Amino acid sequence: MDFSEYIKFFVGLVAVVNPVGILPVFISMTNYQSVTVRNKTNVTANLSLALILLVSLFLGDRILDLFSISMESFRIAGGVLIVSIAMSMISGRLGEDKQNKQEKSETVIRDSIGVVPLAMPLMAGPGAISTVIVWGAHYHSWYDLLGLSFTIIIFACFCWILFKTASVLVKALGQTGINVFTRIMGLLLMSLGIEFIIMGVRAALPGLVN
Repeated sequence: MDFSEYIKFFVGLVAVVNPVGILPVFISMTNYQSVTVRNKTNVTANLSLALILLVSLFLGDRILDLFSISMESFRIAGGVLIVSIAMSMISGRLGEDKQNKQEKSETVIRDSIGVVPLAMPLMAGPGAISTVIVWGAHYHSWYDLLGLSFTIIIFACFCWILFKTASVLVKALGQTGINVFTRIMGLLLMSLGIEFIIMGVRAALPGLVN
């Protein structure tokens, strides 16, 4: 992998996780917390995000082997999932595909929301996990895995900085600005999902797709 591939991986994570779009959710979930507790929640969420994605990067393909799932099938399924998430982002249904009503109601009674639901499933959801597994399977040398791991850590730090300045950014962007950004990320994400589907179909049916 060259440096441009790591940039592409980082942009893919930004598109699939959409941390800017989650900013209002983070603020609404932590508006009752003090600054100290909110900062702790921020750290917990992004440490959990990095851990989940790193485990997916190194063990994702082994988990697939355990259930006898081919990478081609997973690429196609992951691509379909990513496209569905992208469609919900473009239509403005933020978070409806990542968190069901029961999970939302359970949030109210949880003391710590850093891991659930912020890290999982709002940030490290199926789309992000699918993206990391596919990249890890395609670029699986130790040098590439080290670079991808470093990119994941940088991405988690990027999300931490965003959430650290969440209230300022939401006021600056406004709901309209966040909606526009979410839709742009949705378009990029849909392109990424379609690329995954094409890769899976090309590998599974080489005679069908040239």
